[in-house]
Amino acid sequence: MASVLSAETRTDSGKGVARKLRAAGRVPGVVYGHAREAQSLSVNARDLDKLLSHIAAGSTVIELSVGGATTNTLIREIQRHPFKKIIMHIDFQELVAGEKITVDVPLVFVGVPEGVRLSGALLEQILHSVEVLVDPSAIPNHIDVDVTHLAMGHSLHVRDIKLPEGLEVLSEPGATICAVIAPRAAVEAAAAEPGAAEPELIRKAKEEADAKDAKK
Repeated sequence: MASVLSAETRTDSGKGVARKLRAAGRVPGVVYGHAREAQSLSVNARDLDKLLSHIAAGSTVIELSVGGATTNTLIREIQRHPFKKIIMHIDFQELVAGEKITVDVPLVFVGVPEGVRLSGALLEQILHSVEVLVDPSAIPNHIDVDVTHLAMGHSLHVRDIKLPEGLEVLSEPGATICAVIAPRAAVEAAAAEPGAAEPELIRKAKEEADAKDAKK
């Protein structure tokens, strides 16, 4: 189900106009698409913040109401202030039924990895989303990734994901999504044990020093 957001059209543009809009509690933006000319608009800042607090901005269809007309859109860019909690500008892309689009869909891990349960390992997440090609009507809120059988030292890759029907992954198939790794404390303890292998650079430095002493 699409999320709903109301917008107002605007004819003026420029930094001065944008500052006045933000001072009035509105966020300047634009909606565009191949079937329409780019249209300048503004949205209520509070309504936008409330909407963004509970959706995945890049993959949630927004039902944008402008001047009495409603169109399905995706948020394509959000420009934020460098240090203030202010949205400076927002871009919407109009969606056309039957025309596939590229979106980033969030990944949600399901289950507790075997390596975590049995070996006290840690699950390290490397990718938080994957890029897919999909019809706007079939965009999922997220993609589940089952990590239950992942043992310590093992990892999952993009090619291992079970996709909902109608999705085509564009991300690199060999890209690592997550890995089950040993806790850092355990790795450091193993390295400190007597007889543990020395790093290559340290060993090489020692060998060079020994060679110099032999020449003296």
